[in-house]
Amino acid sequence: MLNLTPRYTSARIDELPAALQPLAAQSFTLARLYAGRGITEPAELETQLSSLLAAERLHGVTEAVRLLDAAIDEGQRILIVGDFDCDGATSTALMMRALTAMDAKVDFLVPDRFKYGYGLTPEIVELGIETYQPQMIVTVDNGISSHEGVARAQADGITVIITDHHLTTKETPPAEAVVNPNQLDCNFASKALVGVGVAFYVLGRLAKLRRKAGKSTVQVSQYLDLVALGTIADVGVLDKNNRILVHHGLAAIRQGRCSLGILALLEQAGRDPKKLQAQDFGFVLGPRINAAGRMDNMRIGIECLLADDWQTAQRLAQELEQLNRTRRQVEGEMRAQADSIVQALATAATDIDDNANTNIDTDESADMIIQHKTEKQVVNNHNRSIVLYQNDWHQGVIGIVAGRLKESHYLPSIVFAPADTKRTGDDDAIKGSARSIAGVHIRDAIEQVAERHPDLISHFGGHAMAAGLTLKRGNFDGFVTAFNDVLAQMDDEVFAEQKFTDGPLQAGDFSLWFAEHLADASIWGHGFAPPIFDGVFEVLNFKILKDKHLKLSLRYPDVQYPIEAIQFNFDSSAWDYRAEKVHILFELDINEWNGKQSLQLMVKDLAVITEV
Repeated sequence: MLNLTPRYTSARIDELPAALQPLAAQSFTLARLYAGRGITEPAELETQLSSLLAAERLHGVTEAVRLLDAAIDEGQRILIVGDFDCDGATSTALMMRALTAMDAKVDFLVPDRFKYGYGLTPEIVELGIETYQPQMIVTVDNGISSHEGVARAQADGITVIITDHHLTTKETPPAEAVVNPNQLDCNFASKALVGVGVAFYVLGRLAKLRRKAGKSTVQVSQYLDLVALGTIADVGVLDKNNRILVHHGLAAIRQGRCSLGILALLEQAGRDPKKLQAQDFGFVLGPRINAAGRMDNMRIGIECLLADDWQTAQRLAQELEQLNRTRRQVEGEMRAQADSIVQALATAATDIDDNANTNIDTDESADMIIQHKTEKQVVNNHNRSIVLYQNDWHQGVIGIVAGRLKESHYLPSIVFAPADTKRTGDDDAIKGSARSIAGVHIRDAIEQVAERHPDLISHFGGHAMAAGLTLKRGNFDGFVTAFNDVLAQMDDEVFAEQKFTDGPLQAGDFSLWFAEHLADASIWGHGFAPPIFDGVFEVLNFKILKDKHLKLSLRYPDVQYPIEAIQFNFDSSAWDYRAEKVHILFELDINEWNGKQSLQLMVKDLAVITEV
């Protein structure tokens, strides 16, 4: 049997929160799902825009809006400085669309990650001055750590407004206004807003102020498609506030009331906007937008979201599609290299454990020696991370590769690449992208390294689950040791992966109607986990497809028809061809083939039950 952790253990309606019991009479499964995600009152499931938190509690928003209002009235040149991921792209596009509609003189600039790095750096300010001569700079999805960039802008008399959501334990830069729910003195009830969510709040407040004054304004809620895309793509926690934002953005796209660029990207992906789900923002749209910042320049992605004619939107969407294909190829090559390194080093570490006198081949490159040291620690279980670097790795996809390593090994993973592949000496910069597991706040762990060893890390920033950092190549080995020292202080339980389940389904839940109802019952995602169930099934039939996918036909008690299930990328060598029963962890899915729909279980884990 599988070792699973129930999200909610109640098996009776009268044990549910009282407010959910009426719902349980209609669908006990749905009521149990909500209870397992901390919902105790129906009000927590409301989706009206009127239920959004009020903007007034966002520290700095009143001053930011006052400055923006005056800048528009005075015809000041405003420059939006964005970030090179999907959140930054949607934030920039939102600012451009809304401010333009309010008659602002506005341009945007996105740092080329390969030249300027992240944030409002002095170099980016100087480029902005040279290109646009701004009187005001507004950052989106960055800036909370940009003290030097703010000082450089203010030295030229430029007003700076920072809108960001990244975490900080430092004093905020002395910009004229700083709006960030995660800054030290902000009491906004939701800390889960991503950059585009913060921009939405600022613009909504500005539009309201100008509407009351009879000035040119706009209904900012018409751009919630951008807010929804950025929120899911940036893996924002889906608290009530974010679920409301995504709900309305998703509805707008399904109805075709959205950016032409989004529709063009969906066309490239062969997806029907009417059937879009929240997860598609992260798996379909987000990667295509992100490909611009990873492989070229995010300006292409932003211009796609800003396109106002179908021909332009299609052309830019095609460019993004090609960039995404290139990204996949590069990522695949790097993932294969990373996997082989981890495997080889696991073998080497075993040999070292068996023979303490075993030496690493002195003919290997310095990179491989560093990696042997790093991975030897990982596979010996004395340390709890995977940290890799190669001279020829592409910094545009290191975050994706780190994420794959984290998923496959359930360890915090950091992948580094040279800031410039032509400069790989000890004093040259390498950039790392980190992805973490539940229980390891990756940004705070990196900050602890920086506090204990001030000379190791040049720059860093991020969230609980993802972060970025820059250090000198010569400091790589020291960083790995220091990082693992921080993780070594954590409890062992943190590194034991828990697989959660919402329990068994009732026989009547195995239906197309329930699968559709479940998909639309809420906005599911990070922080409001998609429903996942488990159960014991009788095996009626099985097939191994393309040597790597397991297709099953199953029987479940009191269900009168066979239930189809599939597990992708299944290790066929682990399958027992004599299996009569299986315990599976699965998600409900609707399979479409030749215009027909059928219920399908997406198997996430499986154990063959051996009869005793």
